[in-house]
Amino acid sequence: MSTSLTLVVIMGALYAAGVYAMLERSLSRVLIGFLLLGNATNLLLLTVMGFPGVSPFYGDEGEQSDPLTQALTLTAIVITFAISAFLLALIYRSWQLGRADTVEDDEEDRSLRERAIETEDALEDEEEHAESGDESVTDFVGDVASPITILHAADAAGLRDDAPVDTPSPPRRRKGVEDDEQDPDRDDEGGGSR
Repeated sequence: MSTSLTLVVIMGALYAAGVYAMLERSLSRVLIGFLLLGNATNLLLLTVMGFPGVSPFYGDEGEQSDPLTQALTLTAIVITFAISAFLLALIYRSWQLGRADTVEDDEEDRSLRERAIETEDALEDEEEHAESGDESVTDFVGDVASPITILHAADAAGLRDDAPVDTPSPPRRRKGVEDDEQDPDRDDEGGGSR
């Protein structure tokens, strides 16, 4: 099996351009990048397929084409179409709301990023203090060894216990049903008298 060098070069260029376009903040460029990736995947499956052969439905003896790669190509086309439709809906909604198709960082993202930087700086400061060997800077100086307090009955004297409690209720009897103890002449199988 020899693969066409032209298809391999085109496939590599499509993958590179698709990844580059998907890294942009513009949703329309993300859509174009995804379409390029889908086409590159179809070319990859086309080159993997090998030599074309006889259709497997016609029963001629000889080299038959592989139906698996054809099925994978159709699946890749359907997936590309579905995600393209989803991205088009996102682009349309973004254009309706903000008259732009760019994805911007919102305030929550910025605050999370700032908190992560502050936490990282605090951890770096702790590491610097730990390396200096100064033990008076630790968080646990002056703490009690057992932070768990044990409550006794005297501590809870002022608490009022009004929580509902599950208590078993006596069994109810249905009307018209007799017990075996009340009718000694009744048979155990539920039939007539003994």
